[in-house]
Amino acid sequence: MPPKRASSSKRKAVSDSEAEDDASSNKKSKVSPPSNDDNSQPKNTVLPVNIAFAPRKSPGTTIRISTFNVCGLAASQKKGFSFYVEAEDPDILVLTETKVNNEPVDLALKNRFPHSYWSIADKKGYSGTAILSKHQPLSVDRTLPGHPNPLAVKGRIITLEFENHYVIGTYVPNAGTGLKTLDEKNQWNLHFTKYIRDLDKLKPVIWTGDLNVAPTEIDLCNAKKNWNKTPGYTQAETDAFKNILNSSAEPIADAPKFVDIWRKLHPMDHHYTYFSYRFNCRQKGLGWRLDMFVLSERIIDRVQMCEIRSEIYGASDHCPLTMEIEGPL
Repeated sequence: MPPKRASSSKRKAVSDSEAEDDASSNKKSKVSPPSNDDNSQPKNTVLPVNIAFAPRKSPGTTIRISTFNVCGLAASQKKGFSFYVEAEDPDILVLTETKVNNEPVDLALKNRFPHSYWSIADKKGYSGTAILSKHQPLSVDRTLPGHPNPLAVKGRIITLEFENHYVIGTYVPNAGTGLKTLDEKNQWNLHFTKYIRDLDKLKPVIWTGDLNVAPTEIDLCNAKKNWNKTPGYTQAETDAFKNILNSSAEPIADAPKFVDIWRKLHPMDHHYTYFSYRFNCRQKGLGWRLDMFVLSERIIDRVQMCEIRSEIYGASDHCPLTMEIEGPL
């Protein structure tokens, strides 16, 4: 019997203790109908019965990479996660917020992705990142060089090295309710910025996952109400993201440039990847764009598509994001 695609009204909302990585954990008093009128995303709260996507633009020559914050892999699997994976059939699948305590034994996933890599936090039921791949990497790294607290890194980053690229999957730390962990987030951003720049010197980088930042005011609802009050949309976090992209009016001359590719392809769209289970946010269109693909500037011309799978909501409080890039890896 297939997994039941349960009504969202029957789901348990993320508790405060579980939501330190949830950019909505401090939004209780800040939700109201969106001011923009171009949010045309679907409003479904369970997965569609039939899931199908357009075929690849260049079958046989492109690599399809998907990222999905599953808000707990075990829970997501009960709500239809496998239906999405079967329809998407990516070459690489990056999972964030897996909340697994041990590497899962899932034969269906293993058969589809023979090369699987998990980063598991010491704290049970907390964070967690995985990269599942049809292609074997040259090397695997689960560290963030220079970061003074290895325990804070566990469960949050995996880097796969391929012949022509690095693929980084991250579940970036959250600034916390009341911005209580913003200092820890700033520390992560400091070391990650150096890390991604160092990798780019060796070969182009594809960085993806839940980046836990809304870069600009069109990447979330009610931007003014949330500015410098809500984790994910503060001056420190948005400046750090711009610094990584090196996208300011006066870029750093000796630093590489990176591109938020979905935003480049959809410059004015008010579309989101995250809708809290609370307050009927999905139905009201109250969302945040937190899941992204960030690429070394020199490879962006090879991207053939990058789309938010907006209808894939219900297996998680996030929607997946998919990109196709001219191969090989």
